[in-house]
Amino acid sequence: MTEAQAQSRIEELTRQINYHNHLYYQEDTIEISDFEFDQLLEELIRLESEFPQFLTPESPSQRVGGTITKEFETANHEYRMLSLGNTYSEEELLAFDERVAKGLEHRNYEYFCEMKFDGVAISLVYENGRLVRAVTRGDGTKGDVVTENIKTIRNIPLHIKGENVPEKFEVRGEIFLPRKEFDKINAEREAAGDPLLANPRNAASGTVKMQDSSIVAKRRLNCYFYQLLGDNIGVENHDQAIKLIESWGFNVSQTYTKCSSIKEVFEYIEKWREKRLELPLDTDGVVLKVNNYDQREELGFTAKIPRWAIAYKYKAESSESRLLSITYQVGRTGAITPVANLSPVHLAGTTVKRASLHNANEILRLGLHEGDAVLVEKGGEIIPKITGVVESKRAEGAQPIQYIDYCPECGTALERKEGEAKHFCPNTKSCPPQVLGKIEHFLHKRAMDIDSLGTERIKTLIDQGYIKNPADLYTLQDKADELLGLEMSQDQYEKSDDGILYISLNKALFALTEGIALSAINKFLEKHAELELEAILEKFLEFIRATNKKTAQNTGTIKRLIKELEEVKLPKMEEFLPVPLVLHQFLGHWVDMDKLIKVSMHQSTVHQIMLRLNLPLTTEVEDRIKKLKANTFQEGVISNMMEGIASSKSQPFEKVLFALGIRNIGENTAQLLAKHFKSLDNIQKATSDQLLEVNGVGETLVNSIFDYFADEDNQKIIQELKSHGLNFELAESETKLESNALEGMKILASGKLQHFKRDEIIDFVESHGGQYVKSVSKALTFIIEGEDMGPSKKEKAEKLGVKLISEEEFLQIAGKNQNT
Repeated sequence: MTEAQAQSRIEELTRQINYHNHLYYQEDTIEISDFEFDQLLEELIRLESEFPQFLTPESPSQRVGGTITKEFETANHEYRMLSLGNTYSEEELLAFDERVAKGLEHRNYEYFCEMKFDGVAISLVYENGRLVRAVTRGDGTKGDVVTENIKTIRNIPLHIKGENVPEKFEVRGEIFLPRKEFDKINAEREAAGDPLLANPRNAASGTVKMQDSSIVAKRRLNCYFYQLLGDNIGVENHDQAIKLIESWGFNVSQTYTKCSSIKEVFEYIEKWREKRLELPLDTDGVVLKVNNYDQREELGFTAKIPRWAIAYKYKAESSESRLLSITYQVGRTGAITPVANLSPVHLAGTTVKRASLHNANEILRLGLHEGDAVLVEKGGEIIPKITGVVESKRAEGAQPIQYIDYCPECGTALERKEGEAKHFCPNTKSCPPQVLGKIEHFLHKRAMDIDSLGTERIKTLIDQGYIKNPADLYTLQDKADELLGLEMSQDQYEKSDDGILYISLNKALFALTEGIALSAINKFLEKHAELELEAILEKFLEFIRATNKKTAQNTGTIKRLIKELEEVKLPKMEEFLPVPLVLHQFLGHWVDMDKLIKVSMHQSTVHQIMLRLNLPLTTEVEDRIKKLKANTFQEGVISNMMEGIASSKSQPFEKVLFALGIRNIGENTAQLLAKHFKSLDNIQKATSDQLLEVNGVGETLVNSIFDYFADEDNQKIIQELKSHGLNFELAESETKLESNALEGMKILASGKLQHFKRDEIIDFVESHGGQYVKSVSKALTFIIEGEDMGPSKKEKAEKLGVKLISEEEFLQIAGKNQNT
């Protein structure tokens, strides 16, 4: 390909990619698949690599990320990012309007109305048409510089082309993760066995602050812009500013309007009360601002908020439901969270069947009784909450809800520390969810890096007694044959507060019937999601007759199920059925219901229950029970696990130290301790004063280290890990010094360096005898000032009198000292 051909093709690819980005982010539509889009992008990257003279800063290829930011600098906002006052009623909004009229002494003003989005506020600064800095809200005065991450968001302009573009200006917007992208990410994480993201807003916030911009690029964040700032922006009204940034290519939500009176504002609020649920992100209200900038100036500010703007919050939708039962969930720190299982109710566009109860105090505050009619509200929370009880509908003789005394996972008596709201399970060493948290930390890619063991696989191995601590992972290689066919406990299971195992309704119906596909059952359940369990089962009988698949046999089984569901008084849980009740439909000839209930208590899978029963089953019954089970361990999975576990033994000492999970030892501290003491034995033998000599180690960490090594179980785990060949000493190559050129110096680099990447400068300093420090303090010998050094760091250094030198001066110092 000639240069001319390459240039032409690069321009064509750029045009196509920008077009498809616009369709996806601004029009919410697609014309090509993700694969086809990636092919275009890969071709562009390849051509720009071969013909770098045609690579421009605004090329779509510059959005794929790859920059690693270990520490985000802070920067002051040129214009403060203020919060808004909130109002929840028309009366308060009318009072705001009266204050505006009084402040201006007339009613010749307009409001600009827009939706209040639930995202992450961002400030972008452009100079000479190019994006030069992106800063989070922070405390409103200063925030974190996240420019490299923001550049990966495909609908944020890197370079502005247009008429009357100011030399310098600032735009502000709300970064968000669209619901469909959030659902897609969680589906992928679930398939990989990774923990799910909590909600779109938190996911967006966490993504913006990720260290690796290439991961940010894959998250498909979006952004709506709502403000233009600058000294010479050339407009007098806010609506003109919005039109201007739209013309420059900024993505503005098409939900805004201009209102000439407060009456029109109310009409706008009503228009969007239900319609907002169709938007691609969560919104909880409306923002109204005086449109004219001079009038804003005249109205001014209070200490914290502008007098010319306010947010109207929609009241969270509330509906009545019925409390069916309470499930107690154990977190990875041992905290117990009660969750109410409810009869289905439609709220904010979704069917709600669960609500958080937070802690025992909340149950007491609400005065909950068994079977209560309750009011459920879904505000900004992912899990809705119960806001009240309809006492007039309480059944006669209903008993108050009694909070559990024992951990539902391990049976240990719960504790509650003075002054704390939550109950805790103190069994940190063998309570399955707590063991899971420790082992997940051990396996993390920045620790032992065993990526073939996802959350569900680890949980399965813990639940079924194969691992109790990290050292047990290295014994699995001797048990590989036993793992084949082991059932993985997934979302299909729940437990009642007395430990009885429940299974998802779709899996139960799939196993109980013959000739009906699981996909058909799932579609049936989606269609009838708002019905209560008994009504769903009655409808399912009609569904069986309509499918005409083994009608007599299938309807007979479901009728028996309905009858036993009424007779056997087990706690009710929507979307789930008690496993003993389901199994009784298959095993009634061999075992009675009482025994099934007893055996199923405190078991985690159908597989475990069947192992304990040890019954002589027919092939037909075995096939039905297989339909109940979750995914199982297969040969390929087991092989990958064994390879990952074996290769983890080569991880360096600092990774092993971090993996141990000693409280307060993070990744960076582990590196410092490893390099300073060279082995775990030396760390264990170190005195308090010797530990405090290490930069970043304080009294709290010293106590954590002493507590860890004082525990006999921890000592036993360390010995077992040593016997399996893990590295508890720093390798010779890691301790080798190239020179003592920088001995005794404490050095920090800030900004972009020409000769080093971030990790390389750290290694260089340490390999020449210096100590790399990650924050500005008086103790620094000097700071290497790179390109675009953060203004706040520079200002702090100057105040403390810390010397700033160029990268060239630093190299000369290192070189001169090496020659002496």
